[in-house]
Formats: sequence, C-alpha cells, structure tokens
Amino acid sequence: MAQENAAFSPGTEEPPRRRGRQRYVEKDGRCNVQQGNVRETYRYLTDLFTTLVDLQWRLSLLFFVLAYALTWLFFGAIWWLIAYGRGDLEHLEDTAWTPCVNNLNGFVAAFLFSIETETTIGYGHRVITDQCPEGIVLLLLQAILGSMVNAFMVGCMFVKISQPNKRAATLVFSSHAVVSLRDGRLCLMFRVGDLRSSHIVEASIRAKLIRSRQTLEGEFIPLHQTDLSVGFDTGDDRLFLVSPLVISHEIDAASPFWEASRRALERDDFEIVVILEGMVEATGMTCQARSSYLVDEVLWGHRFTSVLTLEDGFYEVDYASFHETFEVPTPSCSARELAEAAARLDAHLYWSIPSRLDEKVEEEGAGEGPGEEAEEEAGEGAGEGAGVDKEQNGCLPPPESESKV
Repeated sequence: MAQENAAFSPGTEEPPRRRGRQRYVEKDGRCNVQQGNVRETYRYLTDLFTTLVDLQWRLSLLFFVLAYALTWLFFGAIWWLIAYGRGDLEHLEDTAWTPCVNNLNGFVAAFLFSIETETTIGYGHRVITDQCPEGIVLLLLQAILGSMVNAFMVGCMFVKISQPNKRAATLVFSSHAVVSLRDGRLCLMFRVGDLRSSHIVEASIRAKLIRSRQTLEGEFIPLHQTDLSVGFDTGDDRLFLVSPLVISHEIDAASPFWEASRRALERDDFEIVVILEGMVEATGMTCQARSSYLVDEVLWGHRFTSVLTLEDGFYEVDYASFHETFEVPTPSCSARELAEAAARLDAHLYWSIPSRLDEKVEEEGAGEGPGEEAEEEAGEGAGEGAGVDKEQNGCLPPPESESKV
C-alpha cells in the first residue's frame, strides 16, 4: 500500500516484503503478453488484411511501396518482353513498322508505360496500337489488377489511419484506486475522464480481478480472471462520460474482497484491470481504453478530490486534481466484519425499543390506584416468572398473564 502501515508493537514481526508483481496490463493499456512458439504461422496469411493493418507503421509503409513498385516492374517487364518478341526494338527507326506500343524503345520506357497504364495518367507520348492483341489483353489485366491493388492497399492505410487507438490516449484513469465508505458500505473506487470535447457514445465500464488461485483438485491457475461488479445489474456501468466519474465497486458478499481487511489487502497479490469501451462520436468506430491497479496502487481510507466546480453559466473540470486523493476515516476491518457489526447494532436497537416501551407501561401502571397495587402485590409471586421472561426477550407480557392474575 502507498499509505504507511500501522505501527507495530515491540514484539510484533513486520509483514514480509512482497516482491514486485509483473503487470498483466500496463498503465497505458498495453497488454504485457507476447505470443511465442506459434508454429501455425499460415493462419496469419488467411487474414492478410488484418495482418497488414496490425503491422507497425514502418512495415506498413514498406509493404505499401513494395506493392506498387513490384506490380509496376512486373507489368513493365511484360511490356518489354512483348516489344522484344515482336521485334519492335529492332525497328525503332522504321517508320513503316507498326509497334505494339508507340515510342517504347527500352525497358525504362516500358516501365514508365506500365506506371502510366496502372495509374491512368496517360501522358500521350507512349500509347498502345490496335495491331497488338496481346498488348490489349495485357492492358485489360493490368487495369483490373491495378484497381485491386489500389483498393487493397488504400483500404489498409485508411483503416490503419482511422484506428481509434490514439483516441484511447485521451481517456484517462486515476493513478490510484481507493477504498472507503459510501453510504455505510466499503467500496473500491477509481476515476475515469475524457479529455476531449467530442464524447464517447454508449460508454461502458468493466473491471477484472487478476489473481492466482488453486482449485480444490490442486490445479494452479496463474492468471485467474474474476468479474468485479461496477453496476451491471443496476445499469450504472453504462456511463454518460461528459465529466470525470468515480466508478464504485461495492464490497458485498459476492465480492472477492468480502473478507479482506486492510492488513490482508496489503499482503495480498493481485491486479485490477479496468476496461472502458464506447464509440467515437466523430467516426462511429469502437474504442477501448484500459488500465490496471496493483496492490500498491490501492489506497485504503482515501477519497478522490472533487474536480468539478460551477462557474458562471457552465461547469469547469480541473484535471490538475484528477489524481489527487485525501484521507477519510475508514474502518480497517473487512466488509464482512463491518456488516456483522452493523447487524449487531441493528439488533440491539430492535430489542431496546420494546424494552423502553415496557418501562413506560410500568410507569403508567404504577399510578392507577391502591386497589390495583394490592392485586399486583398479591400476584407478585405468580408473575415473577413472567417478569423474568419479559427481561430476557425485551417484549411486552402477553394479555393471558394479566387475566390469570
């Protein structure tokens, strides 16, 4: 924990220091997992479009340039072979000879003609003639394949440019999570905010507890994922993220932190992964932002500083205080112990109120008259047992006991 531990008595042994945990998800949302020993690499080629989109920018640009350059060179070589096979290169000065492509006098000219054909530039200096059927077929093939290359590569670049990954950089999470009381219940809370004026549509929040566990059969699960309820049943997980919001996980009987006290939480080893999803208002594409909190980033007995103030005609958000917290009185016991203490207090109040009513009835009965006092004294021995029962259960005596007296 970032907060100092409670002072230990002279003979008390300090808790052992916990070695640093390897993050499953980094604070900026990057998943700290690498795929190794993947032998079925052919699967990446079955979805070539996604593979190219997922590449780094320098590799994507390299493939973009190579895709066009290689197709231009390939068709340029074919145009040169056609000219060479027909003998056009041998009759460059023969005005009576009709070549396949006018003014094609070498490989460079064939390469330039291939670029002009595929990009539909058409400078007019080199042009195909109607005396070359193989050239006409090649022209059709290059026009079709060139359009396919354009659609594929431009589509890849457009999707890569419009990816909402950078939009997630303006969705911020608090640097720490806090544990404190809300409406008398212990809650685990963290804060989210959006730095842009264009909002996230249909925003929703989720939280996962990553912790190792061992089953009853002895199976060890190193990164077991458990859902932390942040309002799915009540709809509170769907956010209107216009200003920073504090997301709360109530530590109840269904929570994995139900029996965790402050000291137990300090000695635990876990990671809380929070996931914010929604559609970008400007593009309509789905965006996901992630962050995580280790044990040392959970502050017990803290609350977030308010960042929203009312100005003249508008609300202002002070992001300078977005990560700030302050200490508040919070019990160090677990949520279960706190609930049991509250139940005992409610039971005490429940039984004490009828007892007070009994005292009031006795006071009223004392002033009814001497005759009734004699009757009460005469039946004192018989009613002694009933009085004992009344003191034990805190209830009024039943009407039958009065008739017997």
